Amino acid sequence: MPKNRTIPFGYCMKNGEITTEPKEVYAVVTIFDEYLEGRSLSEIAKLMQTEKIRYNAISDKWNKNMVKRIIENEKYLGTDKYPQVIDDDTFRLANEKRVRKATTLDLIPDDLQKIRKRTYCTECGHKLSRIGGNSKYEKWDCRNPDCYKLEYRLTDQMIIGTVLNVLNSAIANPSLLESGGEISTYSPAADVIRKQNEINQMTDSPQVDFDRVKAEIFRLAEMKYDCCTYNESPQKTEELRNLLENNKQLNILDIGLFKACVSRIWISHFCTIEVEFINGVHIKNITERNDKNAHSSECNGDTCESADGGKSQ
Repeated sequence: MPKNRTIPFGYCMKNGEITTEPKEVYAVVTIFDEYLEGRSLSEIAKLMQTEKIRYNAISDKWNKNMVKRIIENEKYLGTDKYPQVIDDDTFRLANEKRVRKATTLDLIPDDLQKIRKRTYCTECGHKLSRIGGNSKYEKWDCRNPDCYKLEYRLTDQMIIGTVLNVLNSAIANPSLLESGGEISTYSPAADVIRKQNEINQMTDSPQVDFDRVKAEIFRLAEMKYDCCTYNESPQKTEELRNLLENNKQLNILDIGLFKACVSRIWISHFCTIEVEFINGVHIKNITERNDKNAHSSECNGDTCESADGGKSQ
């Protein structure tokens, strides 16, 4: 049974020594030349199959990984065992291009990284993944295996455009940021009321057990404390107003302002994009009403609608 090759493509063994294989050397030179001419790895792999050049004894199929391995194999520069097949300049230029392309595809700008850290799937709550590097085919999707992929392709510009529109809507209409509610509230539960009545009965008794009453009063204080709630939304709303009041309409996304104002971006399977501000207010850039959040608002173009149905221009 034929085995996979152990000697690099372009070489063969003759009389116990490694030497060049002419047809494969021609293919190696062609691969470097075509790559420097601008062909992709996949296109070169198809060319090799058209030329009916076998990569190994098992199969005549080529793929881009095979082509990549040939381009980055330093043995083609010549060693003690392997004759030189590719000149130094050609090898250097091809690999500089390879590294440059790989870096470009993997690089995501810092601003986009900051947006990605705040972008979540509405359905499952997991962070969304951005796929495609800096290529024009980038898309966002939910990679949670227990969730579902987005119904449509979602791009960087779709997300950035929505966030920009929502921020501009908040700058133009500060009332959209109103969250309502008091800073702190106290709502005694039934057991708190019962405990208060027990203490009242104990203190009204002719013979008061002061140590027990003292312990029960401390217990009552703990129970009352547990019934207190603190709402920081009013302070956060005031903070948002201060951040936005001196801003003019944005032409490009101010990433510093975005980080200061926005806590999360929520994206549904149908690519509805919803921006959550640091005070808990949600605004989404579509005409559909959001009933899930009591302090939600919607904007469509220059018109936004708040949760109570009032419109602002």
